Amino acid sequence: MIATRSTYIGLFLVTLATLMFEILLTRIFSVTMWYHFAFMAISVAMFGMTVGALLVYLMPGIFRPDRAVKQMALASLGFSVTIVISFLMHLNLRVETPDSFADFYPIALTYLVISLPFIFSGTAVCLALTRFPQQISKLYAVDLAGAAVGCISLIFLLRITDGLTAVFAVAFCAALGALIFSLGQQRRELLRAAALLALFLASISVWHTGAVRYQNPLFRLRWVKTGPSAHPIHEKWNSFSRIAVSGNPNTPEEPFGWGLSSVYPSEPSVRQLRLNIDASAETILTAFSGDWSEVEHLKYDITNLAHYIRPDSRVLVVGAGGGRDVLSALAFDQKSVVAVEINEDILDAVNRKFGNFTGHLDQNPKVLFVNDEARSYIARQRDPFDMIQISLIDTWAATAAGALVLTENSLYTLEAWKLFLERLTPRGVLSVSRWYHQKRTGGFYRLTSLATAALLQSGIQNPREHIIILRKSNSPQEGEPPLGVGTMLVGREPFSAEDLDTLKVIAQRLRFELILTPNVSLDPTFTRIASGKDLDAFTASYPMNISPPTDDRPFFFYLTRVRDYFSMKAWQQGLGRHNLSAVRILVVVLITVVSLTGLAILFPLLIISRRTATTEAAPLLLFFTAIGCGFMLVEISQMQRLIIFLGHPTYSLSVVLFSLLLAGGIGSYLTQRGGGAVGESSGRWRLITLLCVLALFGAITPALIQNFETSTTPIRILVAGGILIPIGIFMGMAFPLGMSVASARVPQATPWLWGINGATSVCASVFAVAIALSWGISVSYWTGCAFYALALISYLWAAGKKYKPAN
Repeated sequence: MIATRSTYIGLFLVTLATLMFEILLTRIFSVTMWYHFAFMAISVAMFGMTVGALLVYLMPGIFRPDRAVKQMALASLGFSVTIVISFLMHLNLRVETPDSFADFYPIALTYLVISLPFIFSGTAVCLALTRFPQQISKLYAVDLAGAAVGCISLIFLLRITDGLTAVFAVAFCAALGALIFSLGQQRRELLRAAALLALFLASISVWHTGAVRYQNPLFRLRWVKTGPSAHPIHEKWNSFSRIAVSGNPNTPEEPFGWGLSSVYPSEPSVRQLRLNIDASAETILTAFSGDWSEVEHLKYDITNLAHYIRPDSRVLVVGAGGGRDVLSALAFDQKSVVAVEINEDILDAVNRKFGNFTGHLDQNPKVLFVNDEARSYIARQRDPFDMIQISLIDTWAATAAGALVLTENSLYTLEAWKLFLERLTPRGVLSVSRWYHQKRTGGFYRLTSLATAALLQSGIQNPREHIIILRKSNSPQEGEPPLGVGTMLVGREPFSAEDLDTLKVIAQRLRFELILTPNVSLDPTFTRIASGKDLDAFTASYPMNISPPTDDRPFFFYLTRVRDYFSMKAWQQGLGRHNLSAVRILVVVLITVVSLTGLAILFPLLIISRRTATTEAAPLLLFFTAIGCGFMLVEISQMQRLIIFLGHPTYSLSVVLFSLLLAGGIGSYLTQRGGGAVGESSGRWRLITLLCVLALFGAITPALIQNFETSTTPIRILVAGGILIPIGIFMGMAFPLGMSVASARVPQATPWLWGINGATSVCASVFAVAIALSWGISVSYWTGCAFYALALISYLWAAGKKYKPAN
């Protein structure tokens, strides 16, 4: 059979819709469930597509080659319909962080419901890639190109509408694919059904986008991670967050602050709004009319202690949020304040949508708001700051690009803190405020080891002279969080006696606890860590993982080691429920996907053994397993590396994923020759070249990232593209090369082999996270390279094997 133009266009639209829906699910899961569920989206997608491929393989009487185009149209139509149905079902399911394995039932149900659309998508794509063997290279190129455009399209789609409306827009793309596939078919009713569905979905998308603009949508989230979803007064989605502003701007209330001193009087009251990020993290918008008495409470907050010892400072705020830290700097009459905020929609809400409420802080001559990722911005600065403030900025949100990376944060790595210290003046102070639980101090132990290691590597002999830790304990009143708040001050120079006296007076007045100073300590573990003596040995022997995170292992919140995965004692000593659940879910998903992948391989083997000798498919089974694992391990590890380098989640999505997928499509196209793919001899040399390219860029990527870290954003994007495109081109060649051999030798097994490629990708997506958590991102990358070496060996085995002619 020969693929027509409509086949190419239809396939492009289906794969575009598939990747858009997959990435969109990471965003929605991060709101409706906790962030650590979001990485399930890719396994859900690949599992569903694998099932679709297995259906094609196991039912050859139904999925006959002469019906391929019609069945692609029907599958695309089913894909479009089930996108909407499954998503509406998900909105009515409440998924909570599980405390026992019984609580995984709603998670499993969600997994099943959301996987349904991908079964139809997998069926359509599998038919396209296995029923036209002479054009496999071009078809696979179109497959990857559609996916590449899909990841870019979703970024722009979420700029103009919300996540729920985007679901209907994605379903429209799938329906349009069905419409294109239907062109030229004899049955007019299929064409009519696809056209009507596409028109309906397009109308819903356009109408509901207008309703969203006026903050009056028909479709709303029923459940979010914290419980029933309230109706916000302002809501905005983008590719890495959903923000919602709630509250009454005219009703005064008691000042809010996680670190607010207990001695602050309940009066005077202030007007406040709450800006919520992905239904969990919260920042406050404070009403301000220019009267500084309105924000007097900010001087009672433990997060602002550094202002007492560093007056007349040039301040940099990491995570501007609702502007609270900016107001604090102004309330202390600091010289200037630069507020860096990664989320453009937060800045828009604070300074424009609610600018009259917040006092238009962006118009204050002392204030500069910057929309950027803080670490990248600080790296490019040449003028040092007197204070860098990082206050409770963690959102527990999954980015669309970084959904697979669990809990990494580029602000809490050794390389980042060395950079922060370098960008401070000699009198400069780094102020970091985080949750502090008196009985679970692992997080602050790790923060202290991070500060100590950064000071040691900056040439400071006695780190303890440069570290101060204070804590504010929350009162047991109902409704208050169980965690206290701690603030760590790290000085470029040793803290003076005057600094210590000032902080001692303030701590006594505000009833804060001095946990660690150069001459006082309430905890011998802090004393041991801050001494800097044999730090590596001490952290390695400690029951929890409190070693300083690095850019290669940027998982600050992950305190559990591999040996502790099934240790109840280790779980009980952890930092917090949500982060521990992330690892528990990772283990459960890992077991699940390995089991399902095993079934996807073993069950069809019972069928294939009846059609051809099992040994004939063995090398190809190994080949497609290897390239499925290899591609996903390399992709995720490079994404994890370059998220830090590029700085912004949108860049990491658009540059990393787009570059790899588009380059892979180019590579696939380059394998096309004459009536089919290139010969087996040429394929061998292409795979050898792939290994050389992977080895080269695996070796030089860390050096390139380090050398260009302070470059402008366009230069960093070019460098990232230069790293990714050669890798992507040669990785894209592997699938059509293998499929060409399979089509010639065991054509009846090609749908199964495509399904195996998807199933092992599911496993690899979870393994990539587990490997990076336990041994580092670089190990994950080199493991991917090892799989490609295995792919080369199995390709040589398959190409050199003498096959019986296919019946």
